Amino acid sequence: MTVTPALTQDSAALVRKTVDAVYRTDSRRILATLIRLLGDFDLAEEALHDAFTAAMEKWPRDGMPANPRAWLVSAGRFKAIDTIRRRARFETSPGDVLDEFQADAADPSEPIDQSVEDDQLRLIFTCCHPALAPDARIALTLREVCGLTTEEIARAFLAAPPTLAQRIVRAKAKIRGAGIPYQVPLQADLPDRLDTVLHVIYLVFNEGYSASSGSSLTRPDLSGEAIRLGRLVMELLPEPEVIGLLALMLLQESRRSARTSPAGELVLLADQDRALWNRTQIGEGKALVERALLSGRVGPYTLQAAIAAVHADAPSAAETDWRRIVQLYDPLLRSEPSPVVELNRAVAVAMRDGPAAGLELIDAILERGELADYHLAHSARADLCRRLGRNEEAKAAYARALTLTKQGPERKFLERRLGELAGETGPTN
Repeated sequence: MTVTPALTQDSAALVRKTVDAVYRTDSRRILATLIRLLGDFDLAEEALHDAFTAAMEKWPRDGMPANPRAWLVSAGRFKAIDTIRRRARFETSPGDVLDEFQADAADPSEPIDQSVEDDQLRLIFTCCHPALAPDARIALTLREVCGLTTEEIARAFLAAPPTLAQRIVRAKAKIRGAGIPYQVPLQADLPDRLDTVLHVIYLVFNEGYSASSGSSLTRPDLSGEAIRLGRLVMELLPEPEVIGLLALMLLQESRRSARTSPAGELVLLADQDRALWNRTQIGEGKALVERALLSGRVGPYTLQAAIAAVHADAPSAAETDWRRIVQLYDPLLRSEPSPVVELNRAVAVAMRDGPAAGLELIDAILERGELADYHLAHSARADLCRRLGRNEEAKAAYARALTLTKQGPERKFLERRLGELAGETGPTN
């Protein structure tokens, strides 16, 4: 394999930074390829870390390989074979173990780069196999394909981390025990598997668009990965809801630069500088929305994308067609009834009919208890109370929201709102 000449000390430090960068950008793709080659999740994860450890040792000394990703895949595969041989000394004969490995793994003669770009797509469909429980499919994909931590996935599911960890362990065991193949399903089987795949991509995007915790509001690596996966699925199966989901992600992602201040603080949609919105992403997203709507088969992702397109068309929050947005929320609520969709519709009603109308709807939702621990519900109620001059109620609702969020910029925003309300007695804008 071709490498560059040995490096100087300064160049070696640069290579180490490059290794870190490759890990951030390519580790999940490399893992997907190793899972395909090795046929085992845990062995592939161990091989991935061994490969990057080897890279940290060898690349600064020997120089960068011509193809870092292929080098890491090859190194990981050889490390896995070494691991199997070491374990075989204590379990059974090396020949038996290696024969089993060769039977389970992909063809080693296949060029590593030949299909590496599609390995994550193969892995997504494997993780979303009908033999797995629905929650396990999503949890496993978020963990293995996208690299979310167990804690991040647990927050998305509103479940305890140990519960999610057990789901993932059982899902891996099921894949291994049932011999579920690492491949994209046949065309005839794709529609039945598509809903879960789209839901997984949607959850990944949401975590990237609005991180559940941490010091940064967004995780562009995750939202970018979700968009990339959405494009892959659309190329494979250009169904209306696949198109609608990609449109939704592009339209939401177009606002990223305007969603935080230069200091990293949260900027609400109404206060965003719309000149910062990415017009290229908006143009592509709107074209995809129109394409999905023209199909006549409109689902929840397409409806959400249509709502995002209305926002994208508005020069300002005040000039937004809130009547149209409420009209779109009505069929969305029918097709995907959930308290979160209901909450978002209530906020749109507040913009169309005034804060009192929206507050009445939100209070009814909170009274049912379904969103009692959802910080955005309390934050939305606080904002409407603030606009109505009901400052004590607003402060209580902001304080409740503050106890429920672990996201840094959101916490700062809520703290600032509480500070602004201190001593105020009249309505505020």
